Amino acid sequence: MRFNSHACNLEGQEVELTMHDGTVRDVCFIEDTSNKTSLLVSGGAGDCKIYVTDCATGKTFQALSGHSGHVLSLYNWGGAMFVSGSQDKTVRFWDLRTGGCVNIISPPSGQPSKGSAVASLAVDPSGRLLVCGHDDGTCALHDVRGSRALQRFTPHSSDVRSVRFSPGAYYLLTAGYDGRVVLTDLQGDLTCALPSVPVARHPDKVISARWHPDDFSFLSTSADKTAVLWTIPPV
Repeated sequence: MRFNSHACNLEGQEVELTMHDGTVRDVCFIEDTSNKTSLLVSGGAGDCKIYVTDCATGKTFQALSGHSGHVLSLYNWGGAMFVSGSQDKTVRFWDLRTGGCVNIISPPSGQPSKGSAVASLAVDPSGRLLVCGHDDGTCALHDVRGSRALQRFTPHSSDVRSVRFSPGAYYLLTAGYDGRVVLTDLQGDLTCALPSVPVARHPDKVISARWHPDDFSFLSTSADKTAVLWTIPPV
């Protein structure tokens, strides 16, 4: 549905998109500044394809293939690039200008047991650092420009369903099916052990956690049917 940001209301008729043949697991919006249009990128189960749709017309004009498992997570950090995480244990970087995959992060060769489904992911605002949340409770940090793994750590005891960098990328907020939201300090050597502390807890699975755009606070949503706004005391 079209949203008028000035009047803060919805306009016109809703548009139903039916290109997926399985559960839609994640979506993200991309602003196409060259054509002055908004694009919707969506992925999920079924045919494991990622679809790109023009928000103004509701027409899907790209179907991106490559993942061999369900697409679980999508993230865009500005521009025409976005990343996808999948049940096939890989992360793929896509460039809408070329309409294809430009890089793949896979489990260590010869060690498939070290990999697990990529349940969530995010890229810091500079585009230099990628974090992946996995369904085994681990998080992995990757140097995007250097194309190298920095480290893997375990902030949760089960699926990490949400990972987000703070606006300045000084901290990482993760949420998992263990009912916890964890804050990890990224100010230091990212190849060394990182200090992490639980900052919130729900009685059921935490589905997502999102930073406030200005304040040092965050919102979490849970299978306990609540959405809670938390504030972090000054350190």
